[in-house]
Amino acid sequence: MSEKRSVVGVLVLAASTLVGIAVHEGYREEAYVPVKGDVATIGFGTTAGVKMGDKTTPERSLVRLLDEIEGVYAAGVRRCVTVPLYQYEYEAYVSLAYNIGVGAFCRKALPGKPPNLIDLINAERYAEACARIEAFKYGPGKKVLAGLVKRRAEERALCEGRRKGMKGAA
Repeated sequence: MSEKRSVVGVLVLAASTLVGIAVHEGYREEAYVPVKGDVATIGFGTTAGVKMGDKTTPERSLVRLLDEIEGVYAAGVRRCVTVPLYQYEYEAYVSLAYNIGVGAFCRKALPGKPPNLIDLINAERYAEACARIEAFKYGPGKKVLAGLVKRRAEERALCEGRRKGMKGAA
């Protein structure tokens, strides 16, 4: 049975991808700033409304992670991707969007500039789009972060169908 790309609106995130995102993000009970110049983060990478001194539990963090991924990040990917995707491409893009934000994921190139990730996806330049994932390896101050290099390599492999889930910590 051959795989077929599907309209993005019908795709749902697999539990393995949710777990992969949680593992990559790591769990922190108390709010912290993961990289100098970054924003306060808690649980499995949540930043919305987080203040230093906030505390959480693993259970609350998993529920919040699922709600945020479905309500914000997967919804954002579905909103700006206009072409069919394989399930594994969709999961790689949702994971990426969770880490870089929907705005960065959906940002189209300015006229006359080379295409951004979303431009490649929507032009059905799937292989180039999967390869472009690895460009998102910079932290604050345009510094290459080893954890992001590893995570992007895993997301690219997932996008290309070479991995059926994500694992490891970044």
